[in-house]
Amino acid sequence: MEKQIVIIGSGFSSLSAASYLAKAGNKVIVLEKNSTVGGRARKFEKNGFKFDMGPTWYWMPDVFEKFFKDFNKKPSDFYQLDRLKPAYEVYFGKKDSVIIDNNLEAIYNVFENEEKGSSVHLKRFLKSAKFNYKVAINSLVYKPGNSILELINLTTISKINQFFTSISSTVRKRIKSKKLQQILEFPVLFLGAKPSNTPSFYNFMNYADFGLGTWHPKGGMYEVVSAFVNLAVELGVDFKTNENVNEIVVENGVVKGVKTQNDFYKADVVISGADYHHSETLVPKKYRMYSEKYWDKKIFAPSSLLFYVGFNKKLINVSHHTLFFDTDFDVHAKDIYDTPNWPKEPLFYASFPSITDNSFAPVSKEAATFLIPLAPDLDDTPEIREYYFKKIIERMEKLTNQSLFDSVMFKESYCVKDFKKDYNSYKGNAYGLANTLFQTAFLRPKIKSKKVKNLFFTGQLTVPGPGVPPSIISGKIVANEILKI
Repeated sequence: MEKQIVIIGSGFSSLSAASYLAKAGNKVIVLEKNSTVGGRARKFEKNGFKFDMGPTWYWMPDVFEKFFKDFNKKPSDFYQLDRLKPAYEVYFGKKDSVIIDNNLEAIYNVFENEEKGSSVHLKRFLKSAKFNYKVAINSLVYKPGNSILELINLTTISKINQFFTSISSTVRKRIKSKKLQQILEFPVLFLGAKPSNTPSFYNFMNYADFGLGTWHPKGGMYEVVSAFVNLAVELGVDFKTNENVNEIVVENGVVKGVKTQNDFYKADVVISGADYHHSETLVPKKYRMYSEKYWDKKIFAPSSLLFYVGFNKKLINVSHHTLFFDTDFDVHAKDIYDTPNWPKEPLFYASFPSITDNSFAPVSKEAATFLIPLAPDLDDTPEIREYYFKKIIERMEKLTNQSLFDSVMFKESYCVKDFKKDYNSYKGNAYGLANTLFQTAFLRPKIKSKKVKNLFFTGQLTVPGPGVPPSIISGKIVANEILKI
């Protein structure tokens, strides 16, 4: 029987859910508070430059393929995908960088050149990572997080020790080079927690990195958003922008629809793909599942200070994705997770997509996105933003041996206050809830409300977790739960 379904927010989880539910014959309306769709994956354009405002990494291509296959489509029906060569570059000091290529043999050689014998350990590590990836994708991540029993089978029981040891301890047991340790620990940062607090089972992210590779959709990640939107529209989904939901209407414990600043949208089912904490504030207090105390105790993935910069020249000595690990990661991590502070010497990431894709910048110019991971809810002022911009550009000038300040045509910043304003993000976090041991699977906030009939949630604060591929999976999970009604 056809249901009227309203979805709050238009990030990847919402777009995914919308298509699955529309395909099943339901009438689906997506309400987006901002003027464009995509949630955190919006784009910014200025003076002939364009920038992906949120995700810039395209990992786990098989998840995208599975999604489109469910609709008898494939990614190439919508966008061109190229494997980056190199995948990325990591700076550890002046003229001291490690390039991660797009094939395993080259990566093994990089490790061996840095530390004799390390390639043997890497091969063993990646064998385990590949096995865990298959277990995760085939047996775990598409589960709704209702019970611990979802995690229990003969395979996971045999891997139980990996849930009680950390990525960091596993990596550092065999690999002694600090550079190689950081390279192997880097991928789990996408899960939103310190490597020392992330179960070693999550080494499947290393297989996603080295095994499946780093890809670039021509035109950027917003082309992927457009693909999801076009598919949804083809299936009959109705999108409405500039519709800020002020209330989820509940009568006698049953959801009835939502109110925006403009209208009331009647619904048999409501899904919120918006921030989970914010979504619960839209219902009366007695219908909320989680208290303020609950949220305050949770470990959130970092927020970010981002800069979108147009340079009037092509840059040298950098790759499409470049990581600047020339300072102590452990010190920066403490400033994010242990004693929240603005970091004294932050690590940072930079994306230069116009190196690969000339649609991002005018001829002979460079588009750059810089990201500094931060603790959520820090004091965020224009003066602080400017201080950190100067700091990272000065460091990048020294590390890459080129002048940069005089070549900046413009810059725009985005930080804690913006995440709160644009996305109603709890404490201004950028990536949702960290995937620590006690915030994994059935221990995350639930997909289905226990207090309001036919109210559901999706996205990076529920299962399976942070990142674009998990958000796509989250959309499918919530759709499957609704189709059981």
